Amino acid sequence: MSVEAFAVSTGVVALGEVGDKTQLLALILAARYRAPRAIIAGILVATLVNHAAAAALGAWLTRVVDPTWLRWSLGASFIAVALWMLIPDKVDADAAGNDLSRFGVFWLTTVAFFLAEMGDKTQIATVMLAARYDALVTVTAGTTLGMMVANVPAVLLGDRVVTKLPVQWVHRIAAIVFASIGAAILSGLQG
Repeated sequence: MSVEAFAVSTGVVALGEVGDKTQLLALILAARYRAPRAIIAGILVATLVNHAAAAALGAWLTRVVDPTWLRWSLGASFIAVALWMLIPDKVDADAAGNDLSRFGVFWLTTVAFFLAEMGDKTQIATVMLAARYDALVTVTAGTTLGMMVANVPAVLLGDRVVTKLPVQWVHRIAAIVFASIGAAILSGLQG
C-alpha cells in the first residue's frame, strides 16, 4: 500500500468535498430524516461502489493509454479540476427530498449519493488518482475516507459546523493541491 497514494487521495477528496453538492445532500438528508447511522452507512456504501468503479477505470487507463499521452491527459485533467474546484456546487433541495423514504433512509441515501457522485469532481479525481498511482485499492480506500471525513461531520453536526467553514478558502486550497499535482505530472514530461 502506497502511503503517498492513500494520503493524497484522502486529502484531495476531503478538501474537494467541502461545499460540494454531495455534502449539501448530506446536510439535507440529515435535516430531513434525522437518521445519522443510516445516512452515514448509505454514504459509505455508495462511495465505496462509485469510487471503486472510478479507480478501476483509472487503473485500466494506465494499461491501454500510451504513457506520454496519459501523463499529458492527467496533468491537464488535474489542472482542469483545480479550476472546477473554484466553481461552487449547489443541490436542488426538492430533488434531494423526493419522497423515496418508503425504501428506507439507508437505501435513499445510497442511491442519492451514488447518483450525485456520477461525473462529480471527486469521482473524476478518483479516476485520475488511480491512473496517477496505479493503486486501485489504496486510492479507493483513500478517496472513500476523504468522503467520510467531509460528510460525516455534515451528517452529525449539520450546518452548525459546515456553514462555519470558509468554503471558498477550502476550495482554493483544494484547487492549489490539484494544480500542483497537475504541474508536477506535466513537469515530469521534460525529464
